[in-house]
This record gives sequence, structure tokens and C-alpha cells, in this order.
Amino acid sequence: MPVVATVSIVVIGFVLMFSVAWLWQLRTENAGMVDPVWAASLGAAAVFIAACGTGAIVNRVCVAAGGAVWGARLARHLWRRNHGKPEDPRYRAFRKRWGAHAARNMLGFFQLQAFISMLLAIAFLVPAYASDAASPLGVAGFVAIWAIAVSGEAASDRQLKRFVADPAHRGKVCREGWWRYSRHPNYFFECVHWLAYTVLSIELPWAWATLAPPVLMAWLLLKVSGIPVLEARLAETRDGYRDYMRTTSALIPWPRRQARMSRRRTWR
Repeated sequence: MPVVATVSIVVIGFVLMFSVAWLWQLRTENAGMVDPVWAASLGAAAVFIAACGTGAIVNRVCVAAGGAVWGARLARHLWRRNHGKPEDPRYRAFRKRWGAHAARNMLGFFQLQAFISMLLAIAFLVPAYASDAASPLGVAGFVAIWAIAVSGEAASDRQLKRFVADPAHRGKVCREGWWRYSRHPNYFFECVHWLAYTVLSIELPWAWATLAPPVLMAWLLLKVSGIPVLEARLAETRDGYRDYMRTTSALIPWPRRQARMSRRRTWR
């Protein structure tokens, strides 16, 4: 299928998907379902783009398998986290701020997710429509980075879920596993996931365009809707979170600052 036709169908699909999600939140007054819808729709887009692409088969298999498994795992996790629970505080804050215009503004917010999803889908389009096959090194790099990203994100999600499930941890800060070295390891591995498609495409035409998805994801999480909004609330509601912010890397897993200072004093 020509790339223009594929892009058009994917855009229409995203718009319809997020419109249905918006109608759903009108009934439930809970916008949290936009998160699993986002992951599931991108996973479906990866499979559709790979099926319609005219590129080398190895590229399309990587796109379909990588996008589908990533999307299915993340959508399932987000669904189980959000379904039947109170609305995510981030969306509740939006609803309160928008007041009487909440329904209209939420529609715009949901369609913004459709636009962002289309930009992220560039990671699938470039390799799926490249006539040249990715090099063996590119495929190996893709598999390695993808596996690290998805397994790391899954491990981070499990560690936080297990911590939160313990009543003794209510109101406390998770410092277990990856959370000891990053305040948002799940976000870090999410960014790494999108970088895998850049590695896959590194020797292909338009490879530079695949840098947009990981950069966009990192910018959104670091500066817009991820860390700033989340940490503004956590700093006020979790004991010790401000100290956690001072001693622990925001995104990239890294030794805690106190630990590094102790090693310097030992070396002296």
C-alpha cells in the first residue's frame, strides 16, 4: 500500500480511537483510560504499518513484533492499573482547572494524543517502507535494545506495583529495584524503547526521522506531562519525596548522590 494511503488510514484510526475514548470518559468522568488506549492503538498501528509496508520483510517483522508486544504489555498494565480506580490525579487536576469547559478541552487533549501518536509512528513507518533490509548489526542492535527497554519497563512496573500493594508502604516513597537509581525508571525505559527503531533504521533512507520519536517522548516526559506534573503532586503527598528528588536521578538510572559523596570521602 502506498505510504500516503497508510498514513491516512492510521491518522483516521487514531482520531476515531481517541474520539471513542473521549466519549467513554464523558460517561465515566474518568480520563485515565486514555493511557491504555494510547498504548494499544500504537501497538495496533505498528502491526498495520508493517502489514501495509512495501519495505524489506525483516524490517517489517521487527516493526510488527516489536510494536505489538510493547503495546500489548503496556496497555494491559495500564488497563489493570486504571480500570475501576479513581481518576488519575493529573486528569482530575485538568478537569478541575477547566471547570465548565472540561468536556470541550478534554476532547482537544484526547485528539492531541492522536497527533502525538502519529509522530511516534514515524518509528514504524521508516523501516517498514525502506526497500533496503536493515543490516544484521542493526537488527541485532534493535533486538537487544528493545529487549532491555521492554523488560526494564516491565520490571519497574512490577516493582512499583508490589511496593504500593503493601499497606505498610502507604504514603511512602518506593526505593526498591530500579527505583533506587531513578525516580522514573519506567519513563527511562519507555524512551529507550523508541530508540530501538532508530538503531534498526540507522543505515536506511530517512533514518534521521526516527530520532524524532525518542526525542519527543523524552521531552514530553521530562518537560510537559510526565515528571513535572507527577512530581508536583508527589512532593506534597509523599513523605521524603523532596529528599528523594535531591538524591536520585530524575530519569537515567544512576548511583544516588549520597552514595557518590560517600565514595569520594572514602577515596580521600
